[in-house]
Parts: sequence; structure tokens; C-alpha cells
Amino acid sequence: MQKVNETDAQDPFAPDSRPDKGTVQTAGKRKNGRISGYFRISLILGVILWVTDFLIFFLDAKSFAAASAACLIYTCVMAAAFINSRAIYMKEMSAYAEEFRGLEDMLLRELEMPYALLDEGGRFIWMNPAFEKVVHKDKTYRRPISTLIPALTRDVFPIDEKLVKVPVDLVGNSYSAQMHRVAVSHMMIGSEMFGSSMGDSIIALNLVDNTAIRLAVREVDDQSLAVGLFYIDNYDEVIDTVEEVRKVLLIALIDRKVSQYISAIDGLCSKIEKDKYLVILRKKSLQSLQEGHFDILEDVKKVSVGNEIAVTLSLGFGLDGLAYTQNYEFARNAVDLALGRGGDQAIIKSPDNVVYYGGKTRQVEKNTRVKARVKAQALKEIIRVRDAVFIMGHKLGDPDSFGAAVGIYRIAKTLEKQAYIIINERTVSIEQVLRLFEHNPEYGNTFIINSQQALDMVTDNACVVVVDVNTPARTECPDLLTRCKSIVVLDHHRAGKDVIEGATLSYVEGYASSACEMVAEIVQYTGENIRLRPEEADAIYGGIVVDTDGFVNKAGVRTFEAAAFLRRSGADVVRVRKMFREEAEEYKARADAVSQAEIYRDVFAFTTCNSEGLRSPTVVGAQAANELLNIDGVKASFVMTRYNGQIFISARSIDEVNVQLIMERMGGGGHINMAGSQMEGTDSGEAIQKVKRVIDQMIEEGEIDA
Repeated sequence: MQKVNETDAQDPFAPDSRPDKGTVQTAGKRKNGRISGYFRISLILGVILWVTDFLIFFLDAKSFAAASAACLIYTCVMAAAFINSRAIYMKEMSAYAEEFRGLEDMLLRELEMPYALLDEGGRFIWMNPAFEKVVHKDKTYRRPISTLIPALTRDVFPIDEKLVKVPVDLVGNSYSAQMHRVAVSHMMIGSEMFGSSMGDSIIALNLVDNTAIRLAVREVDDQSLAVGLFYIDNYDEVIDTVEEVRKVLLIALIDRKVSQYISAIDGLCSKIEKDKYLVILRKKSLQSLQEGHFDILEDVKKVSVGNEIAVTLSLGFGLDGLAYTQNYEFARNAVDLALGRGGDQAIIKSPDNVVYYGGKTRQVEKNTRVKARVKAQALKEIIRVRDAVFIMGHKLGDPDSFGAAVGIYRIAKTLEKQAYIIINERTVSIEQVLRLFEHNPEYGNTFIINSQQALDMVTDNACVVVVDVNTPARTECPDLLTRCKSIVVLDHHRAGKDVIEGATLSYVEGYASSACEMVAEIVQYTGENIRLRPEEADAIYGGIVVDTDGFVNKAGVRTFEAAAFLRRSGADVVRVRKMFREEAEEYKARADAVSQAEIYRDVFAFTTCNSEGLRSPTVVGAQAANELLNIDGVKASFVMTRYNGQIFISARSIDEVNVQLIMERMGGGGHINMAGSQMEGTDSGEAIQKVKRVIDQMIEEGEIDA
């Protein structure tokens, strides 16, 4: 009996289980067939006796008479036995069937596993007491299973005899709902669990409680180790502003802040360099840091012993890797990403996700040019050993991307290398700049090429230089990145989740005003007596002017130094100003957008730019966003522009709101005070509402102060 219980507990109605093979109907037919077989043997034996008696007739008449008498007696006895024994046997069979049916019902009722039967529509036919206890219903409940367990709809019901498993949560517990379809012909007709009306099949359902397993897995996961790296962003700059006798005190206070922060969550912290810390903690502890939004970022800024600059940290965490070494690699990549995005933030990297926290403050411009000099020398060595250089910016290029590409072009030509600038579409914003190089024999027909030409011309010993963008999908020719072994990235945008990987040289500086500013510095430190032509100086200078909005947005000391170098190289300020004059229609569209602006929460300006009749509506939208910042009290502006079936969002701020964080939640990115995003399948009004909802959410989470 114990073995029977174990078998039935697995799945009483499986096609190969006991009830299917031992149902009353099939059992009765099988037994009845055996009875007929037994009586058929007696009949055959009787026939054989009579044939034998007939043969004896030809041998001896007296013997024939005796044998005939014996055969007659045998026939009468067997006929009487057949008539009487059949009725008795069928009575015993009925009693056996009733007992067997009661046993099967009892086994299902007493089964500790929750078990139920459903009709083809999902309505309850029957449930055992264990199932009643789980769903808090009795066996008279006849509504669909989806009213109790929403995950079990008709869409997930099995369509054949194969077992279907669906994870479900019920009353705080986790279950695996196991279902399979059973033909009604296999069922016990007359059992108390079946009604009079059913379809061709029913669904057998049992619930396997996985709560303990889930809790155990969660506990193991919570105890898994995560690795963190803490970097002081501006160590040298802060130390330089402190008196000599207070430097040790400042460092000690920072060490104490970091150590106490990690010790409070039962983690380990070790200082590995003067401005770097290695942290080991449990995943559950990291979750508590997330809930606190990494308040160490704000606490460390309060450390002051006379330093003129606030201390900022960059935190990188790695978790859920296959090994501790992989978690460390994730942490290193995360902190590098945090530094590339401007610092003062925490980033958590796992195998399939990257989460950002902080990043509210503006990155401080570094006065030293050591890094620019090192990168310039590295770039020169890379180009020197290559046969050709392919230069490209982002799609729908602007003056900054084209000006930076021109600067790299001049470096490559000075090193006597073939150089090509990849542009697929001549946008209105760069059309005036391109005219500086048209019909100039110094540049030839291959100065500007498209993506297909680049792919046809690329060789194994070619180099690709990407400027003003660090996202592969946004480059002019993403396929070229997989065809070239040597990749150089020069960009001033803060890095996002998707960055160009495997770059031989990556120079991403979020504090720079523009890519043209970075390239102007590189040109100066590359050596080789590089001399820019006037039109090239104009193009680079124009890129700086456009990205800084006439040197009023994100322009630092190094920005003006780069502009002075370009001015000495032949850039004409008047010529550049004429080059970027706009048409009357664009001016009117921008003015109309500004006049219709809506002020939200007293500090956020929203408007829509009409793109009809404009050759470059996205540029006009960006200009309108800049104009809105001139309104007193406006901390950030957002302009929606429809172009090529998409809504382009231009976001701008001065210093109080990080619009990059807002746009990242919209699927875009950019700078702390200059960002954007694109949306498909929507209109301007809906896009504005989505941005407002994101702002409301970020204010509630403390990401924005308004």
C-alpha cells in the first residue's frame, strides 16, 4: 500500500499511472475477457471429446456407447457450471470495482499535495482538501481557476498530454503549477469527483510548494559577495588647495568617512592607493546602500579643513559574476564608466544591467594638460604605423563632429597617411562648413566619403578615429568598428551604458566643452610642426562656438586657450559668424517656440518647435532650448521637435539640474547641462507628459531638487 501511495502522489492521472490502466471500465472488460477465455477452453475440450467419441464408433459399438455417456455427462456439468459461475463471478467483480473506486477516491482525498481537476474552460470540477486549504475554497467552488490564480489562464493550459509547469505566487508562497490534459475515457466513470457533463478531456492540476527552495536561493544570493572600488575624483586638485599641515588631516577624514560607511554594513574596506579603496561586501548590504542612494557621495563633500574644492567620489560595484575575479572586473569597468561620466556618482554593473546613482554635480575642469599631451603622443604613434585613417562622427553630423574630424585629418596628412572623413548625409548645420572645402584641390575627391565607400576601401592595417560620440550605434558607420583592429575614441560626452569596446585609445573627457576643444589641444601636442590651414581652423573654431553657444555654455579656461590657438592658426571670427547665420524661417520658428513655452513646477520650461518648412528643425529646437534658459527662474528647458517621424527632445540647463539623468531615463543621454533623446510612435504632447512624469518621479526619489 505504501508503494501505491508514492506512485499516486506523483501524478494520479498521468497517462502511464495507475488510474489510467486500472479504471473500472477497462478493468471489467479485461476480466470479462479472461472469463470468456476460460469457458472457451472447456468448450474446445468438449468438442474434442465428442470427435473422439465419434471415432470410437468405427472401432467398437460398446465402447462408443460408454464414451458417449461420459461426453454427455461432461457437457451437462460444464453447461451448468457456466450458467451458475458466471453470475457469481460478475457479482464479485462488481464488488471489487466498488472497492477499487473507493480506494482511488480516498488516495486523492488524502493526498497531501494540493490537487484539482479542471474542465477545458478552466472551471473547477473537483479539488482535494489540501487544495481547499491553499485557496481557501471548498469543493463546491465552480468558478475558473484564474479567479484564484491569475497566472493560470487558458493560454497556459496544456494542449496535449505533455506536462506544463507555470510558476505562481499564492498567499505569500511560491508554487509550481503542474498541469496536463487527460482524456475523459481514462477516468473512473461514476466517481464522486465527476459531474454528469464534461468535455472530451479535463486538466489535472497539482501545486508543488517551492517556497522553502526560493527562500534558500534568495538567502544564498543575498550572501554572495560583491566587489566595489571607490576613487577620489579630484584628489590632486583638492590637496593643492589645502595647507601642508592640513593635508594629512584631510586624507584621514576622508579615510574615516569611507571606512565607517562600509563598516556599518558589515563590509571590508582597504585603501589600495592614495586615492583608491577596495571594498568587499555582501549583495544584501549593497542593496541597503542603494536604498540610501549612496549618501556617502554627499557626506564626503562635507569634509572640509580649509580646502577650496569639495571632495567627490566615484563608486563602481560589480556583482552576480561567475567568479570573484569577474565581479572585480565589473567593478573596475563601472568605476571607469563613472569617471567617464564626470565622477561624483555610483554605478552598479552586473552581467546584464548597469544602474546609475548620483552624478548631480558639474565636473571640475582640470587645469593640467598632462593627459592631453599623453593622449596626443599615443594618437601619433597609432597613426604612424597605419596605412590609412578613417575618421567619423555621429549620425546627422554637426559642426563639432565635423570640425574635430578635420583636425584629425590634418594630423594624419601631416604624418603622410591617407585620411578620409565619413559623412553619409550633409545636414544643414554643416553645409556652410563643408563649402569651405569644396572645389579646393588640396583636399581632392576622397576628402569626404560615405559608409559604403569606407567599407570597400578599408584594409587590415587601417585605423578608425571616432570623434564626438562614444556609442557604436550612433556612429556614421558602425560596421567599420568591427573591420578595423585599431580604434581611437575622442569624445566630450559622458559615457553611457553602450560604449565602444576594445578601443586602442580612448580619450573621453566630460568636462571639455566640445570635441573640437579636445582636438585643438591634441593638435598642439602631437608635434611634427602641424600647421592648420585657415579653413580647417575655421571649422574647428566653429565647432567650439556652436557647442558653447558663443562661449557662454560650459566654456572654461582651456576652452578659451584652444580658441586662442585656433585664432593664431588663421581662424576668422567674422567669417565663422557669417557661416552660422540662420534663415528667416528658422529664426521665426525659434521665436514662436519660445513664445509658446509652458512653465512646469515654476522651474521647468516645455515647448514644441514647429518643423514645417525648416531644413534643420533639430538645430532650431536646440537653439530654442538655449533661449528658454534666459528666462528668469528657469532651471531646465525641454523642446520637442518632430523630424523624420520621430520626436527629438532637446534638453538644456545651466547648473542646477542634471538634464543628462532625465534624458537617460528617456533612453537618451548627453551632458549634465546639454542632453537629448528620441521617441518613436508618439506626438509632442505625449512626449511632454512622459518627461513630466520622469521629472516628478526623480523629484520624489531625491534625484532632482526643485
